[in-house]
Amino acid sequence: MEKTACVIAGAGVVGLAIAREMAMRGFETLVLEAEHMIGTQTSSRNSEVIHAGIYYEPNSLKARFCVEGKERLYLYAQAQGIPHKRCGKLIVATSEAQHTALDTIVERAAACGVHDLQRLSAAQAQALEPAVQCTAALFSPSTGIIDSHALMLSLQGDAENHGAAIAFNTEILSVEQIDGGFSITTRDRESGEEFTLTAERFINAAGLGAQAIAATINGLAPEHIPALHLAKGNYFSALGKNPFSRLIYPVPVDGGLGVHLTLDLNGQMRFGPDVEWLHQVNPQAGLDYSVDPQRGDSFYAAIRQYWPELPDDVLQATYSGIRPKLSGKGETAADFHISGSDDHGITGLINLFGIESPGLTSSLAIAAHVSTLIK
Repeated sequence: MEKTACVIAGAGVVGLAIAREMAMRGFETLVLEAEHMIGTQTSSRNSEVIHAGIYYEPNSLKARFCVEGKERLYLYAQAQGIPHKRCGKLIVATSEAQHTALDTIVERAAACGVHDLQRLSAAQAQALEPAVQCTAALFSPSTGIIDSHALMLSLQGDAENHGAAIAFNTEILSVEQIDGGFSITTRDRESGEEFTLTAERFINAAGLGAQAIAATINGLAPEHIPALHLAKGNYFSALGKNPFSRLIYPVPVDGGLGVHLTLDLNGQMRFGPDVEWLHQVNPQAGLDYSVDPQRGDSFYAAIRQYWPELPDDVLQATYSGIRPKLSGKGETAADFHISGSDDHGITGLINLFGIESPGLTSSLAIAAHVSTLIK
């Protein structure tokens, strides 16, 4: 049986970016995706924000790949005609007690290589966004928004134009080490038919399913598979006229960036995500993406901290996403975890765990990094 040079698990934005990178480098590339189309989970259930790279621990993978990925993504979106907008965002303090948090963000951003943050007084912030209420703010001019589906379609097109292929409805049952690579057993989710293929390299970029796939790899020690924590983020839209032209973020909270106001490319407002920790630890058992409308009750109070004129009864439940986190409630936010043979000792194997926000922004930088780990 002829070996494929590179098999990738997962056709989300990161898996597609890696497939594009590998195919453009001349590797015969096959992507295995359990769902019926690209990006059905985390990649299509987020805020579609191009992050500046200001919140993360200095020297972390999140900081490095977000800052690098942001520049790569803007250039790529411009070159490919992908709808996007460098609209900027305000990070607002709503009490003097939060001013120290703004100072910390500025210091951390500088340590991560982001030097364009601008400190604003309340009056300066309101001059930009008259509807906002705050005591001080930061302006991030390099934050933006992008059409995530158009991005993924472009990555898929680039990959396929360079010879890559995607097998949909294909779940991975097991990965066995063989001489010179891997034997991968799969099952077609429609017909139930099982099929085995061989690959010289196997890259596990399955997002929410990455740990489950890693657990099937023979010879991969359990200590190289970090625990998975699921955090659901719920989003609400608002009826009525939008008074904002920039994104509005509160000071970050445990597990996320707070209930912030983002815009789609049509200028429609959406709020979220909140943080709803899930007890479920096995995404393969099925995920519930429904949004409880009653969660909107707490959104009103959070939003009115910075937009006091939010009318009553205008929030509508829209969608949710689930973050594949490596840290649980109350724990320090974990970094991306990308491990190659230098970590686990298996030549040709790369596992990506915990690729949550800023994974979309970081996707092209992550792909470039993964290509350097290929032996």
